[in-house]
Amino acid sequence: MELSKKYADLLDKDDVLSSFRNKFIIPEKEGIQRTYFLGNSLGLQPKTTSNSIDYILHQWGNEGVESFFNGERPWMDLHDQLLGPLSQIAGAQKQEISVMGQLTINIHLMFVSFFRPEGKRHKMLVEAKAFPSDQYAFTSYLEHLGLNPADHLIEIQPQKENSAIQDEDIIAAIEKHADEIALVFIGGVNYYTGQLFDLERIAKAAKSAGAMIGYDLAHAIGNAELKLHEWGVDFACWCSYKYLNGGPGAVGAIFVHDNHLHNKQISRLNGWWGYKKEERFKMHKLFNPAPDATSWQLGTPSMILYACLKASLQIFEEAGWKAVLEKQAKIRSFLALSIKELKSPIFTCLTPDKRGCQVSLLFHEKGRQVYDRLFEQGFMVDWREPNVIRLAPVPLYNSFNDIWKFHHSMKEILASV
Repeated sequence: MELSKKYADLLDKDDVLSSFRNKFIIPEKEGIQRTYFLGNSLGLQPKTTSNSIDYILHQWGNEGVESFFNGERPWMDLHDQLLGPLSQIAGAQKQEISVMGQLTINIHLMFVSFFRPEGKRHKMLVEAKAFPSDQYAFTSYLEHLGLNPADHLIEIQPQKENSAIQDEDIIAAIEKHADEIALVFIGGVNYYTGQLFDLERIAKAAKSAGAMIGYDLAHAIGNAELKLHEWGVDFACWCSYKYLNGGPGAVGAIFVHDNHLHNKQISRLNGWWGYKKEERFKMHKLFNPAPDATSWQLGTPSMILYACLKASLQIFEEAGWKAVLEKQAKIRSFLALSIKELKSPIFTCLTPDKRGCQVSLLFHEKGRQVYDRLFEQGFMVDWREPNVIRLAPVPLYNSFNDIWKFHHSMKEILASV
C-alpha cells in the first residue's frame, strides 16, 4: 500500500461499495460536499429515511391505531424486520436481540438482571474513564442498591496517562479479583481513544472467573466484527445513531444470550410491551414474558424511530456486512499510513492498531488551531477536551480519496501552524 492520490483513485475504482456513498445525504457548505468523518458521533442520514418516516405518518393518518394490525406493513411486525440485519452485525441469534429504549436506560435494565451482588461476590469491574453516561449509570446503580462505589467498583486504569488500557491488564484484574466480581462491564470500543478491546478474551476470562459479562457496544456496533452469541456474552447494549445511522436519539437495542431467555431466576423490570406478543392486548394482570429478548421491553416503541433504523439497515443488507468489514480494513490501513507519514512532533496517535473506524490524535500543542483549520477546509472531525481530535472514516460513505485529501490538508496545516 502506498500513499498517493493515484493509489487512492485506484482503491476507489476497485471499491465494490463506492456507489453506496450516494445513498446518504452528505453535508454541504456553499454547495460543496464536506468530508464527513463523524460516524463515531452521528452517522449520516440515508436518503430513504424521510420516505420511511413518511410511510409511518401516512399509516397513522389513514388508519390511526389500527396501523398496528392492518395494511401491508402492520406496525406490530416492524420490530422483527430489524432483527435479520442486526443479528448479522452483532453476531447474535434473532431471538437474542430486542430493539428498544435508549442506551443508558437499557444499561440500567441490564444491571437489574445481571448485576446480582451476593456474599463475597459483590463488585463490578469496569474501565476507568468509560463514556461518562456509563460512569453515571454504574455509580448511581450501586448507590441505588445502597453500595458505596468506592468499595464495589474495580476500575482498570491505563498504564500511563493518555494511553489505551491494555487487554492484558483487564484480564489480570479479572483473575486477581475472580472471587469478588459479580459483573464485568466494558465498552467494546473506548469512545476517547478508539481502542477496540479483545471482547472474546475478556468474555472468556469473566466466565472463567464465574462473573457475568456485559458490553456497551455504542462505538462497536456497525464498527467491528462481533460474535456475541459465540463468545458467550451475557448481555450487551448499544445505541443506533453512530455507525448504524439511525438518526439523532435513535432507538437503542439489547442483546441477551439465549442461555438466559428461559431462566426464571433472572430478575427484570417488566412493562406491557415485554408481554408475550400473542396475548399482549388481552391485558392480563400477571406478567407472562415473551420467550425472547423482547421480554425486556417496557413501553410502546416509537414506530418513527424504528422506521429510521430500518432505512439504514436495508443499506447494510444490500451492501453485505462482510463487504463492509473488508472495506473498513483497507480504510484503516490507508488512514494509518496517512497519519504515520505526517511525522509531526506536535501530536501522537492515541489509538492502538486494534481498532475500528475511529482514530484519536492527541495534540501536545496547537491542537485547536489544527482542528479549526480542518473545519475551515471542509473536514468534519470532532474536538475532545482538552487536546484530542477524533476522526472516523466509515466504509459506507467515505472514500479513499477522502483520506488522501485529509492527509494532504493536514500536511499543509501542520507546516503552517
